[in-house]
Amino acid sequence: MAPGVAVSDRVIKVFDDMKVHNSSTPEEVKKHKKAVFFCLSKDKKNIILEEGKEILVSDVGQTVDDPYATFVKLLPDKDCRYALCDAPYQTKERRRRTWCLSSGHLNVHPLRAK
Repeated sequence: MAPGVAVSDRVIKVFDDMKVHNSSTPEEVKKHKKAVFFCLSKDKKNIILEEGKEILVSDVGQTVDDPYATFVKLLPDKDCRYALCDAPYQTKERRRRTWCLSSGHLNVHPLRAK
């Protein structure tokens, strides 16, 4: 295998689950993830899902008033993170969805973590 960082199977599954939910029941939609965070494993060889750092669709309007503010609060101060967000938007014709994959890091974070 080539040197670098591998992506865990769980990360791929979460990504696929976020992309596809057109035929979901209303109960299944509530369990879908609005935003998730990924981090490097302790051995720095895999990108893994960060447990407990997610925003569910059912949280918005219930326990989460402002998804963006909640998203920012979930970012750690002293470490890098990758995040995947489901971002709906409205065009003149119809409502659309896109996914934003971002990495968050500051200059004070270790280079290997970036």
